[in-house]
Amino acid sequence: MKKTLSVPLALAGLFVLSAARCGATTITENFSADPLQNGWRIFGDTNLFQWSSANQNLAVTWDSSQTNSYFYHKLGTVLTRYDDFSMSFDLRLHDIGKGPDPIKTNSFEVAIGFLNLGEATQTNYLRGTGDNSPDMVEFDYFWDNGYGATVWPAFVDMFSDFNYNGSSDYAVFALTTDDWYHITMTYTASNQTLVTTLTNFEQTSGVSITQPVNDYFADYRVDTVSISSYSDAGQDPTYGEGSIIAHGTVGNFAVTVPPPPVQNLTGAFSNGVWQAQFTAPTNWIYTLQRTTDLQTWTDVSPKTTGNGTSLFLTDFDTPAGDAFYRVEADRP
Repeated sequence: MKKTLSVPLALAGLFVLSAARCGATTITENFSADPLQNGWRIFGDTNLFQWSSANQNLAVTWDSSQTNSYFYHKLGTVLTRYDDFSMSFDLRLHDIGKGPDPIKTNSFEVAIGFLNLGEATQTNYLRGTGDNSPDMVEFDYFWDNGYGATVWPAFVDMFSDFNYNGSSDYAVFALTTDDWYHITMTYTASNQTLVTTLTNFEQTSGVSITQPVNDYFADYRVDTVSISSYSDAGQDPTYGEGSIIAHGTVGNFAVTVPPPPVQNLTGAFSNGVWQAQFTAPTNWIYTLQRTTDLQTWTDVSPKTTGNGTSLFLTDFDTPAGDAFYRVEADRP
């Protein structure tokens, strides 16, 4: 998973665009203004997501009979199991139950969380199969199909394997329809543990789930926060198929993630060659790239691991004519 920051450079005029961002990045959204003007986007069925200026929230339909659909915001970085993060939001469900297909009697989820957008927008990304939805961390709520409504935060690694430790990973708990709940998910990389809390606004009902990432779980790469309505396509009827139709509202998003992988970026000539300098976290690999036409990019430095402080990448074969440079950041 790569994050690329381009730095335009006209060698004759030395025009440089630098980036200076430090500390954690926080995305907040209270829906007081149109979120589509604040970095949010929609993929899939746009009718499933309706912003209300009067109520200052987002009306959402989770309908598994439709295609995968996301109301999403890019994070500006890539999260792995070695990164701290937190996410909180308010949720109210007006109704929830099975979808229109009478054969699909198992439960399916209301989903809000992190995904890999490039993968999640592919036609073969199938959440319901259990084998075709890699790179995901999300809050899931399943309607009661006879075993109790269930809150089940989910980790899925790059191989589509789910993190599972036992019954402590989930809680049998029913959300009261038309009641507002505040959900918080806080992941601490030092102990590889996610703590999810759900409490109604009156603070009279709620649940807390502590879920460690186990040793058999590989890793994930997520770059987007999303309110997700998944298709129920592709399920194996041998094991029972699930579906959902639910209507609700979401408000007051707050997401905190590590800063972007390239910070405090500057560029200058040093002894006649072009050199980029930036703050580079240790869990990224960096490459300086150059182009003369903004179409084809060429690596001009070795892949270099971040050092946690200032990193220099140099083009020792700086061309005589105009060129543009960018820094590509990649996870190990």
